[in-house]
Amino acid sequence: MLLCWLLFIPFIGGAACWLVGRGDRGGSAPRLIAFASMLLVFIPALWLWATGDYSLAGLGGGSPQWQREISASWIAPFGIDFHLAIDGLSVIMVLLASVLGMLAVACSWSQVTERVGMYHMNLMWTLGGVIGIFLAIDLFLYFFFWELMLIPMYFLIALWGHGEYERAANVRAAVKFFIYTQASGLLMLASILGLVFTHYAQTGVLTFDYNALLETQLGGSLGMVLMLGFFIAFAVKLPAVPFHGWLADAQANSPSSGAVDLSGILVKTAAYGFLRLALPLFPESSAAFAPIAMALGVISVYYGAVMAFAQTDMKRLISYASISHMGFVLIGLYAGTLLALQGVMIQVVASAISTAALFILSGQLYERMGTRDMRQLGGLFGRLGALPGFALVFVVATLGMPATANFVGEFLILFGAFGDWPWVVVIASGGMILAAVYALYLMHQVYWGTPTSDDTIARMSAREYVIMMTLVVITLIVGLFPQTVLSVSQTSMTEVSHWFATGLSASSAR
Repeated sequence: MLLCWLLFIPFIGGAACWLVGRGDRGGSAPRLIAFASMLLVFIPALWLWATGDYSLAGLGGGSPQWQREISASWIAPFGIDFHLAIDGLSVIMVLLASVLGMLAVACSWSQVTERVGMYHMNLMWTLGGVIGIFLAIDLFLYFFFWELMLIPMYFLIALWGHGEYERAANVRAAVKFFIYTQASGLLMLASILGLVFTHYAQTGVLTFDYNALLETQLGGSLGMVLMLGFFIAFAVKLPAVPFHGWLADAQANSPSSGAVDLSGILVKTAAYGFLRLALPLFPESSAAFAPIAMALGVISVYYGAVMAFAQTDMKRLISYASISHMGFVLIGLYAGTLLALQGVMIQVVASAISTAALFILSGQLYERMGTRDMRQLGGLFGRLGALPGFALVFVVATLGMPATANFVGEFLILFGAFGDWPWVVVIASGGMILAAVYALYLMHQVYWGTPTSDDTIARMSAREYVIMMTLVVITLIVGLFPQTVLSVSQTSMTEVSHWFATGLSASSAR
């Protein structure tokens, strides 16, 4: 029942937001319901984090060690079940989704003033679809939630973007987001069906069950084709170059809370998909494809960093910086070692928090200044209260300064990949230098320089201050005490590294 609680609370809360919002002109009731819904997901997820058994005892090469599992027959003739389960990997992602969900509701408190109930319904249903992805271990159910989260996110971008005068740009960005993700999702569906039919040909059992499909023998050209369907779907959502075309427009035209969801958790469903599906289901094909995937990761690191430096819009700079960060994630995924995969987990959490924080700060700045164009800003340090100080903290985190979570993630990825891919690590490390360039460029353009006035601009409210302090605390806790994440993810990452090593051996033997 706990898994059903985690899954259905956002959908129930979203429906309640819409119903209550129809008669609440002020919009306070939908906001409170949405925040309470995410809190009711956060509390049991935190309890599972604190009380779960994530030891390596009994770990083998089979299915993951599920902490909780529930299964009921759904579409029996096709072998489709309503099958949910949670392990260390899922717990981390659900907890991250609930935290960012609460912060998204809080940061939109003063920014969304029209159709408040409908807005929070779409926000909650987007998060509900994301949580469904993290819990579903029937591949049909997984695909169902993968597609479900796209629709409410489309409306968040199209209807609640920045300003009525940008409505046409909002719709174009929403359409681009939908086309990219829908087309890549159909490729994943084709690969799911190919995997299911291959399993049926081998065993005579028609099933979409993840645990059963792990035992499917796949290799050669068939395995590579099916794996590429998953890879493209996840590379689009990550995103990795050259599948990144939707991200900057979608994030630049989203409301701040929508950008928080996009950068903080929606794109992280791709990293989860690689860890849960692409690498374990296709170990041999993934190992053979690793050089190409890592090359795309290196390209993403440099492309994102260079494009970030070329931007004049704060949100677009942050978007391209996140592409650079996800390049490191792609390198860590296809390095396949336990250390690199543990680095991926830290980097996913760190990037979600720091990028979400920068988007929230850009929204707060936009409320005060009416622009995100960095050419029109500057000299704001000392005029905005604590806001520039918080910006400096997360800019420093973005460039991977020690004591921040970002440093731990990048260090573990590069250190874990160095043994097998030394030149990839050497080349990718240059991206960390470029990160310092665009991060300091952001601070200089927006906050430093000669003030245009001595007037004090509206300081941060208590709500805004609490939001940012929460993100600072999480960044420092994970940066100074990374074992809080690593101990929970160790079993899951050990299992993934086992599958990858198995595929590497099989690929080398051919």
